[in-house]
Amino acid sequence: MATADIPQPSTTPPVDTNKLWSAASLSEIADQVIAGEKISPEIAEQLLSTPDESLLDLLAAAFRIRQKHFGKSVQLYFLMNAKSGLCPEDCSYCSQSKVSDAPVEKYNILNREALLDGARVAAERKSKTYCMVISARGPNEREMRTVEEIIPEIKEKYDLKVCACLGLLDQSQADRLKKCGVDRVNHNLNTGGDFYGSICSTHTYQDRKDTLKAVRDAGMEICSGGIVGMGEKKSDIVSMAFELQELKAESIPVNFLNAIEGTPLQGINYLTPNYCLKVLCMFRFVNPTSEIRISGGREIHLKSLQPLGLYAANSMFVGDYLTTKGQPPESDYRMIEDLGFEITREEEISQ
Repeated sequence: MATADIPQPSTTPPVDTNKLWSAASLSEIADQVIAGEKISPEIAEQLLSTPDESLLDLLAAAFRIRQKHFGKSVQLYFLMNAKSGLCPEDCSYCSQSKVSDAPVEKYNILNREALLDGARVAAERKSKTYCMVISARGPNEREMRTVEEIIPEIKEKYDLKVCACLGLLDQSQADRLKKCGVDRVNHNLNTGGDFYGSICSTHTYQDRKDTLKAVRDAGMEICSGGIVGMGEKKSDIVSMAFELQELKAESIPVNFLNAIEGTPLQGINYLTPNYCLKVLCMFRFVNPTSEIRISGGREIHLKSLQPLGLYAANSMFVGDYLTTKGQPPESDYRMIEDLGFEITREEEISQ
C-alpha cells in the first residue's frame, strides 16, 4: 500500500507558491477557468496543498466557478443497491468484493416491485436521479433484461432520470441500456491509473476506461468519479480529475474512503475535513461545468464542515449508500436551506 500524501496542518508554503495561495491569485485563476481556460496538473496539485489559513479563499474562488454554471442549486441523487454482496472482483475498498469479510446482505437483483419502490422513495426525497447499482463484474443476461423492463416504467411513473451502475459493459450492452431509456451510466475510475493496481487486480484501469468509451459511443452521459483516502498520492487524485476532464464526464461523484471493517483497507484514515474540501475545490477548477457530487464518506470525513463542501460541489446523495448509512434526509434539506441554496432538478443554471 502506498503511503498517503495528505498535507499536514498549516505549514509555511514555499516562497515561489505564495502568490498562488493569495486570495487575489486564486480569484484570478477562477476568472481564467470561467473564461474557458484550463489549469495545468501542476496548478491542480498545488491547490491540494493550499495552506489551511487560505482555505476560505480557495472555497470562495471555487464557488465563483460553481455559481457561474450551477448558481445556488443542489441536485439530489438516491442510491438503490439492486444486487448486493455477490461481486467476484477484489477491489480493496469495497465491502461487497470477494476479498471482504464485512457482514453485508447478499441477494440477487431485486424484483420489479422492489425496484419500483426504490424509485418512489427517490421521488419522495426530491431526487433528480435514481441510481440502480449491482455488485458484479458486469451484468448477466437476466440482469440486463430486468433493467430493460423496469426503466421505462420507472421513468413513466416517477419522471426520474436513471443512472445505471452495472459494472463493466461491452458496446452491445451499452447500446441496449441507451435504447431502454437509461440516461447515464456510472462507472468510477476510482483513482489515477498509476495507483489503480494497488487497489484491484481482477480488472484494469483500461477496462474501466473502455466501459466509459462504450457508454459515450452509445450516446449516454458519463457518471464517473473516485475515492479519496485509499493511500494514493495527490498526483493520483489530480490524474483522475484530468482523465475525467478528457472524458467530459457530466457527473463526478467524489467519495471519501469509509474504511469498512472486514475490507483490506480497514483502519485507514488519512483524511481531514480541510483536505476533503481542497479536493472538492480542485475537482471544480479542473471540471468547471461538470456536476460535482459529494458522495460516500462525507458525514465521516467532512464532519461539521459538510455545508462548506457545497460551495464547490453542487450535488449530493440523499439517504443511505450501498452498504453504509448516511445522515437523515431532513438534515440534508436543512443544511441546503441554511446555506441559502435550493434543491432543483434542472441540469444547469447557465453556461
